[in-house]
Amino acid sequence: MRRRPRAATLGGMSETPVKQHGTAAFYGQAVASFSVALAATALGIARLQADAWVRAFLAIAVLYLVTSCFTLAKVIRDRQEAGQIVSRIDQARLEKLLAEHDPFEKL
Repeated sequence: MRRRPRAATLGGMSETPVKQHGTAAFYGQAVASFSVALAATALGIARLQADAWVRAFLAIAVLYLVTSCFTLAKVIRDRQEAGQIVSRIDQARLEKLLAEHDPFEKL
């Protein structure tokens, strides 16, 4: 008779990881903060008492910095998500082994 597998538990609670999401307020604050910072920088560059080529150089440098920040954030997020997927796969394998293991089975 084959036993049906059951999930590994700790203290009666399942060890399934909970995925955390940012709240709408946090998202709104991040967008507002980015918008204010970008607008302030653009205004500062536009009102700078310098030649047009200097202001253009600074504007391009700011755009490069912003795109680099987006790329860095995406790479960090992707690496973290890949680590979580590997961890979940390893956890599923362990739970399967524990569910199938019968310590009282004779060899």
